[in-house]
Amino acid sequence: MSHKPTPYSPNFPPGQGYEPPVEGGKNNESYPVNPHGDYPGPPHHQMPHPGPTLPPGAQPLPGMHHGFQPGFQPGFQPGFQPGYQPGFAPGYPHPQSGYPAPIVQQPAPQGPPGGWMTIPRGLSNCPPGLEYLSMIDQLLVHQKIELMEAFVGFETNNKYTVKNNVGQKVYYAIEDNDCCTRNCCGPMRPFEMKIMDNFHNEVIHLHRPLACDSCFCPCWLQSMEVTAPPGTVIGSIEQEWSICKPCYVIKNAAGDVVLRIKGPCCTFSICGQVEFNVYSRDGDTKVGKITKQWSGLAREMFTDSDYFGISFPMDLDVRIKAVLLGACFLIDFMFFEKTRNHNE
Repeated sequence: MSHKPTPYSPNFPPGQGYEPPVEGGKNNESYPVNPHGDYPGPPHHQMPHPGPTLPPGAQPLPGMHHGFQPGFQPGFQPGFQPGYQPGFAPGYPHPQSGYPAPIVQQPAPQGPPGGWMTIPRGLSNCPPGLEYLSMIDQLLVHQKIELMEAFVGFETNNKYTVKNNVGQKVYYAIEDNDCCTRNCCGPMRPFEMKIMDNFHNEVIHLHRPLACDSCFCPCWLQSMEVTAPPGTVIGSIEQEWSICKPCYVIKNAAGDVVLRIKGPCCTFSICGQVEFNVYSRDGDTKVGKITKQWSGLAREMFTDSDYFGISFPMDLDVRIKAVLLGACFLIDFMFFEKTRNHNE
């Protein structure tokens, strides 16, 4: 009994690269290696479109071949293309090993230079208003030019702007003094100074009593008390008796010596910088400096408006950083406030 062989018709569309065997065919047919059992294919009476047609001159994307429908290729699951990972747009290779992951969120922009520094958050055991000092290791102090001082010679209250190393404002300082004391006592005058933040809150207060800076009066040398917040002593600056070089000690609230400051023999700024080095308690290790910067010929000759730079370790206590800021103001009054008086 003979039976006529039934032609084999695979359940895969010709549009995916499969063709039915020739009637009475031979044994050289090729069949798909990984057919999908869950893809029934189109009905026998409907022939699918052979696939999308590319415009003239266009190149197929990686993983697409002529005669295949995108997303349904032999050996792959529907919806996935070879060489791609879920979540990446077609036409772009997935990240290679050793390269950083793609940025999904851009970092927040920083404040522009010349604006106010953003106050750090989440700091404990820090006096209010000194949080700024926890994130910086350098301060720039600029004294404001007073036109009345430059042209008339009438001494006014000094005003300063304190910035960080990128030019953002941290504090501004204003001398609080009366007219008689300013013009009669000159740079030796006692004063109160208020250091305020961006919100006009007084965060540091400096008190300088009337004293002498001569080496012939070792019992009545210069000093300054620093409080933060106002009324709470956090440290002080005291001048030590010395013949050749100006020397100071930085003390904490308990009166213990924390740092030492040693100045140069000559404190005249002639087209250069004048440095007051900051040393450790024993005076052997240099940890920072207070620098009187050259501010230009006209500014140096006709005004006593100065530029200063203060550098200190990043991990230094914020209270001692505030005391160093007060030391900068004391050094300015003692050595560089005399410029106008000498010119007269």
